[in-house]
Amino acid sequence: MLKPKARWKIQEQDDNKVESLVKELGVDVLVAQLLINRGIDTPEAAKTFLNSEEMTYHDPYLLSGMKEAITRINEAITNQEKILIFGDYDADGVSSTSVMIYTLKELGAIFDYYIPNRFTEGYGPNEPALRRAKEEGYTLVVTVDTGISAVHEANVAREIGLDFIVTDHHEAPPTLPDAYAIVNPKKPGCTYPFKGLAGVGVAFKVAQALLGRIPKELLDIVVIGTIADLVPLVDENRLMAKEGLRALQSTSKPGLRALMKVCGVGQDALNGDHVGFGIGPRINAAGRLDSADPAVELMITNDSSEAEHLAAEIDALNKQRQSIVNAITEEAVEIVETTYPPSENDVLIIAKPGWNAGVIGIVASRLVERFYRPTIVLSIDEEKGLAKGSARSIEGFDMFSELSKSRDILPHFGGHPMAAGLTMKEADLDLLRERLNEQAKEVLTEEDFKPLTKIDLATSVDHISLSVIKQLEALAPFGVSNPTPKVMIENVHIDQMRRIGSEANHLKISFAQNGASLDGIGFHLGHLHDEISQTAKLSAIGTLSINEWNGHVKPQMMLEDLAVNEWQLFDWRSIQQKRLDDRLLEIPVERRIIISFQEESANQLGLHCEDIRKAEEVFHATGLFEDKYVILLDVPNTRDELSRLFTGQGTPSRVYTIFHQQEDSFFTTNPNRDQFKWFYAFLLKRKTFDLKKHGLDLAKHKGWSKHTIDFMSQVFLELGFVTIDNGILALSDSPEKKGLDESKSYLRKQEQAKIENQFVYSSYEELKQWFNRVILPTEIDERQIKETV
Repeated sequence: MLKPKARWKIQEQDDNKVESLVKELGVDVLVAQLLINRGIDTPEAAKTFLNSEEMTYHDPYLLSGMKEAITRINEAITNQEKILIFGDYDADGVSSTSVMIYTLKELGAIFDYYIPNRFTEGYGPNEPALRRAKEEGYTLVVTVDTGISAVHEANVAREIGLDFIVTDHHEAPPTLPDAYAIVNPKKPGCTYPFKGLAGVGVAFKVAQALLGRIPKELLDIVVIGTIADLVPLVDENRLMAKEGLRALQSTSKPGLRALMKVCGVGQDALNGDHVGFGIGPRINAAGRLDSADPAVELMITNDSSEAEHLAAEIDALNKQRQSIVNAITEEAVEIVETTYPPSENDVLIIAKPGWNAGVIGIVASRLVERFYRPTIVLSIDEEKGLAKGSARSIEGFDMFSELSKSRDILPHFGGHPMAAGLTMKEADLDLLRERLNEQAKEVLTEEDFKPLTKIDLATSVDHISLSVIKQLEALAPFGVSNPTPKVMIENVHIDQMRRIGSEANHLKISFAQNGASLDGIGFHLGHLHDEISQTAKLSAIGTLSINEWNGHVKPQMMLEDLAVNEWQLFDWRSIQQKRLDDRLLEIPVERRIIISFQEESANQLGLHCEDIRKAEEVFHATGLFEDKYVILLDVPNTRDELSRLFTGQGTPSRVYTIFHQQEDSFFTTNPNRDQFKWFYAFLLKRKTFDLKKHGLDLAKHKGWSKHTIDFMSQVFLELGFVTIDNGILALSDSPEKKGLDESKSYLRKQEQAKIENQFVYSSYEELKQWFNRVILPTEIDERQIKETV
């Protein structure tokens, strides 16, 4: 067996709905199934989803508070009042700020923007910044991607005569700010038809309302915040992402072109991953390590030289961010393993002074990937006695909801079910840890702590074609709520398998099924090469793509996880002895059971393993092999011994056969009955024979080995046909008539020959069949009964 890294959960679809979509749309069954997985289960909805040209933007005035906000902003523009855009320091906040800058500039407004410093001011609007704005003559503040929790700040603004408009998309707290207007699709009572907008999506709707048209020239910015903020790419977000990727691909904005250049993104092959894993992280890096202002300036500059300079600066910050993340992650992992082990903590809360508050969200994600626990990572400010952190969760644990139960010790927090940000007193960390662990015990089961991979489609190798992949790609752009489709192929044969890459750390597999083949590439899966038998039936999950190389175009699968659902046989009979010890030590001690039938085998093989068991000890155990790796060092004394070894021991996950033997009967003669008959007749004539003096000469005369003469002599001695005294063999007088099989040496020789034929020199397939009969006798018997019937 090979256990997968995660639980595989296959999405199920209503067959009638699948059939309806296939018939109405003329799409492949896999496309129909995927659409239903995405909640698009009617032909009408599917046509709209697949044909984004038919999609339309919702009326911005359906957003509660939009009318009041637009009226006040227009009034400020008309009266030449100073407007302050108050943004956030992540990619969504930077994009939102940039959208508002372009919009207000076009409308001729007097404005500026302000993004707080993550380290000195923290998240969201703050009182000192608002008071400074008032002193500098601003009369209107418009937040973007922030502000929904700014209850105190809204009161301050009202107190000092500063109109305060909130545009945000985060979850609304129980008490809303007393603002001039709040525009947020998640605001209680808001009837906007789509709740999943990013902050930049809300800013785009404000721009649409202000300009009285759809500002498509801003979609190249909108797409960045939308994809980077991991909002669901469905409904209006899908439209903005799809049109935004096209706009970004051909953008004329110098800053965006310079940014794509440092990302290594070619404008002719742009997709959601380029934004999510290339552009977005670089923009985030600016606000994570320092001020986010350079990222905003990059988006709004018209100067190509300045754009290249800013892009290089941001790229350097991103490299620095990666280094810092790696260092903090290393420290955090050590704290988890030594102080808060996952075996004792259902929720991990890790904090340390001096950690960069700008990257701890990434660190939290890394810890979730490694330990699969809801995780909060915090940086402690010892002078203020505060801890500022980021939370990431797992399926089944609503982080926002669970943190909401501790509002008494969380004066500042906000977020989503899977992620949140918070600031709290350092002294309350233990209390929060205690509470969340208790809450986790109420909502999570042991199964929930196993990583979960949702599989969209189960199919066969012969069904995967270029046409099917192109149809699936019509569902792009992929992201949250519309992820890249995960496909499973199950129990397929391996045609070829090998390690690839300069360090041999990647895996390439050619799958074969129903006369068709499919190449699979598994990056960083090279270590699995030695854990998969070439004859195993392999199941795999991954994503489908089209491989174009050297003029050839064919489907391929990017492998993410692999599994073998049956026990595996690994044939190590021909492995070099000098490599054997290293290979055995690579097998986890807790999984392996090394068994030896012969006393000296370990020494003869030069092994240093200290957990080798004698076979006779195992005979008296039960269930010992279940889900374990059984390594057979040497050959048994009888075939029955090996059968007995596996009786009642359960099904092993793997069996490794080495079958070392000190003496190989294949290379020593096993005399037949005619040879015995001739030797006895020879002795009848001679009566006595000096084995020491003439044994070798006789062997050469007959073309035998000396071993043959000695062996037949020993058999005759055991049968009482001769006596041997100091090497002189003498024929017995009137010996009792006996068959050769009454000699222990003869029987042992015949059994050894059969053992070698069955276990040492048999083919892999013959060996696998023998073990199947022993390990899975019930399954084999049932199969034979079915075949007979």
